[in-house]
Amino acid sequence: MSDPLYRIDLLRLAADAHGAGRLVTPDVSGFAYNPACGDKVVIDLRLSEGRVTELAHETKACVLAQASASILGANLKGADLATVEALHAGVADMLGAGPAPEEPFNAFAVFAGATEYRSRHRCVLLPIEAVLDAFQKSQRPAKNTE
Repeated sequence: MSDPLYRIDLLRLAADAHGAGRLVTPDVSGFAYNPACGDKVVIDLRLSEGRVTELAHETKACVLAQASASILGANLKGADLATVEALHAGVADMLGAGPAPEEPFNAFAVFAGATEYRSRHRCVLLPIEAVLDAFQKSQRPAKNTE
């Protein structure tokens, strides 16, 4: 019998690690931390006109967060804040037994086995929360250094 949480597709996504690493000169970086398990995600973004042009992530976390970050690394280019907010809501809904997000984020369907493990929902959402943190930081007025 196979474990519905750690399916081979999920493990493959984590191993692929799309976007793993850090950008040398990001426009903004976001951070998310789960104190319940110690998972940490840093997301570096380059933005143009409010849309992601490049993404990298440093994910020191469980395989669920690693796979989630890999999906973002492969599919987030071109997304704006509204898209990421909708993605967060859609993945949260899916984890509550709703439908998987649509293209290009339908790969999140791999987490369907996590619906019955509420304590693991945050692991899946953590990389998206780090992207949201980066977008929020990008919208703050720059500090005057004069």
